[in-house]
Amino acid sequence: MQELINRIKELLADKTVERVLGWKAGDLSYNPEPAYFKTEDELENFVYDGFCGANLSKYMIEAAKLEGKTLVCLKPCDTYSFNQLIKEHRVDREKTYIIGVGCKGKLDIEKIKAQGIRGITSVSGAEIDGDAETLEFETVYGKKSCSYNDVMLERCYVCKGKEHVVYDEIIGESKDTSEGADRFSEVSRIENMSPEEKFAFFQKELSKCIRCNACRNVCPACSCRKCVFDSNKFDSAQKANTDSFEEKMFHIIRAFHVAGRCTDCGECSRVCPQGIPLHLFNRKFIKDINEFYGEYQAGEDTESRAPLTNFTFDDCEPGIVGERG
Repeated sequence: MQELINRIKELLADKTVERVLGWKAGDLSYNPEPAYFKTEDELENFVYDGFCGANLSKYMIEAAKLEGKTLVCLKPCDTYSFNQLIKEHRVDREKTYIIGVGCKGKLDIEKIKAQGIRGITSVSGAEIDGDAETLEFETVYGKKSCSYNDVMLERCYVCKGKEHVVYDEIIGESKDTSEGADRFSEVSRIENMSPEEKFAFFQKELSKCIRCNACRNVCPACSCRKCVFDSNKFDSAQKANTDSFEEKMFHIIRAFHVAGRCTDCGECSRVCPQGIPLHLFNRKFIKDINEFYGEYQAGEDTESRAPLTNFTFDDCEPGIVGERG
């Protein structure tokens, strides 16, 4: 990490950038937070390790409105989101300096706790320049350890790849964590359920929703200046799940809204306080788009037109989609 910090200091000192968007140490060793840094002294709190799962690309929407260039640290998967935002004219590439940071998989604190590791006071083995093999914990109950590979975020096991698709320079090595895993295996499992089983599955999951809007707020594809769900006109801004509202409205509409634009960054599921696997909705749409229109990865470039915003004579007919469903 020191190489990254030294380079950031250089870019701040020579005024290449006015500010830095990265992660700062949180109150606990496993909860760093997205943050801006403007001076060398502020960088004392800069951190980048296996717990820095946050996708910083969406923060660049507001950063693009500021004077001067903003340096942003983007993991390989984050760069797809940034490219998609360029395509939608939501960020300014000319006002952005991208350091592609290496990634060896990001960690899921809930999986760590599920292994009986609690009362954590410090962690080692999560450093960017480490081997990402074993995590060592100091806890109030003594020393604990676990395999790094066993406690990664779900998205890391089906990673799109360790190559940055947009960057100015790259610092740090990345590691292939997917090992040829099927990205759509869980979607296929649900597709094979009966209609009654599917309904029960999603009703159970979505009934947990407390309408905190964390999924919407963190999603790079949810970049509207005003969201329909903040409107009182149709009573769509309600927070309490008093009936079947959640199952019929919010998450379904949001999934349709980002269809063809979602890069499958997994942030929606990562931030959900209820642990709802929200990424499955988006991944279902991605799978269908691949099957109906040909393989397409949102954010892979900034020029191609998404299948749902482009017409060709080879497009599948609605009736065919209906018959398949």
